[in-house]
Amino acid sequence: MNRLRPYQMEIKQQIYAAWNSGARNILAVLPTGAGKTVTFSDIIHEHKGVCCAIAHRQELVCQISLALAQDEIRHRIIGPASVVRLCVNIHMQEIGTSYYDPSASCAVAGIDTLTRRSNDPWFQTVTLWVQDEAHHVLTKNKWGKAITMFPNARGLGVTATPLRADGKGLGRHADGVFDTMVLGLGMRDLINQKYLTDYRIFAPLSDIDFNDVTISKTTGEFNPDKLRKAVHKSHVIGDVVSHYMKIAPGRLGVTFAVDVQTATDIAEQFNRSGVPAEVVHAKTPDAQRIAIIKRFRNRQLMQLVNVDLFGEGFDLPAIEVISMARPTQSYPLYVQQFGRSLRPMEGKTVATIIDHVGNVIRHGLPDAPRLWSLDRRESRDTGGSDAIPVRACPACTSVYERFLKTCPFCDHTVTPAERSGPEFVDGDLLELSPEALARMRGEVDKIDMDLGDYGDWLASRNVSGVVHATNVKRHRVRQETQAVLRESIAYWAGGQRAKGRSDSESYRRFYFMFGCDVLTAVALGTTEARELTSRVNNRMEAV
Repeated sequence: MNRLRPYQMEIKQQIYAAWNSGARNILAVLPTGAGKTVTFSDIIHEHKGVCCAIAHRQELVCQISLALAQDEIRHRIIGPASVVRLCVNIHMQEIGTSYYDPSASCAVAGIDTLTRRSNDPWFQTVTLWVQDEAHHVLTKNKWGKAITMFPNARGLGVTATPLRADGKGLGRHADGVFDTMVLGLGMRDLINQKYLTDYRIFAPLSDIDFNDVTISKTTGEFNPDKLRKAVHKSHVIGDVVSHYMKIAPGRLGVTFAVDVQTATDIAEQFNRSGVPAEVVHAKTPDAQRIAIIKRFRNRQLMQLVNVDLFGEGFDLPAIEVISMARPTQSYPLYVQQFGRSLRPMEGKTVATIIDHVGNVIRHGLPDAPRLWSLDRRESRDTGGSDAIPVRACPACTSVYERFLKTCPFCDHTVTPAERSGPEFVDGDLLELSPEALARMRGEVDKIDMDLGDYGDWLASRNVSGVVHATNVKRHRVRQETQAVLRESIAYWAGGQRAKGRSDSESYRRFYFMFGCDVLTAVALGTTEARELTSRVNNRMEAV
């Protein structure tokens, strides 16, 4: 019996359609918690030839192995003997029989073991490779090297976030291996359809000083040593525990820490506060890690404090709270950590995110619309700059999108520090001072000046001849370009009103989506106006 959900069936059909259209390597995008492993396991189940699924950590190797076993797919495991034993044990615990078969045509491989066996003739027989967490794959890294080991295979990569902190592109034309990308439902759609749990975010004030924390030009991520020092100097350890006790006591939580020492200190403080906690990291022995997670699942432990272990692929619906004590510039890592708590479970009505390190403010809401691309991009771009920034309420610390004037959780209203420009009022023209409005409308009036009056104005300044004619022509082109832009803005605004949004909210949405307020927009020059028209038209369906 097919166990795929409707949206998983839909993206599976898109993948087949892309292959049938001639694309060799496909990148499929589904949100964290949407069931990427189940989806590609089903594709592997239908594949008639030799195939290999690749993961970069033993936890993901075990997860893929279990998914294949649940589909009754016998498979070999390319990895250390300890990982093979771990996978077999998981099979026995979860389904009562093992589907490990060292002679099977299907394989699950750990990336490091795989690349050390590059001369194995078996690789020539593979006709399908699947790469989990495929945002790692570049032609010049070990994931890309693994792909070249299967010269006769077509490929499928899956990820929740098809972008990298270093800005490199995943397309074959850029830095990666993928020919095309197919998109499944977004996170907000899956939340609305009850496939994922909704969330609420809190962002308490933090005293971490980032002034001396540099960002690597190579990775796009914080310098790890300087980041650890900044976190150690802060009060984040006590903040994590105190805010958990205040906001989400009695709920199962996972805390992301910057290093083992910080994780240990946080766990000790949890335990002193009566919250049973354990530390888990990459060097925690397998048997101990499995036992700890089992105790957590049974609510004998209430907190797992981990170091870069549960960011990708960890599937445990019991998680109700995420505490972020590990700052990151990586949007994929942020979304992976956030998504750990979104898997639905009976009795769980909302996931709680407590962000102590500014990740939500830095990256925005994880279910905001993103414009994914296989191209290179600026390293600080998080997949669509149109995503609306968020604000942490100074009264209740809840996070909400900044187009709202008032906190939807406690009704606190933030008063602008001044009203002399759109940057102080989030683009809300209704909040500007009369003097600011008059100044900005004056710029619009210059553009709207009648061609005859504009010619007279030039003449009054002794502009004549060819220069006069050229300037009049430019003025006419600018007016024509502005007319098109203003029509697009009017259409956009009509869509906002149709959705019941006030002018104030619409002004703010426009400002955050397009990077300028409406009055500045209708005073732009020809080139800028054309560019903005294109952006407004392209985003019309997303608002």
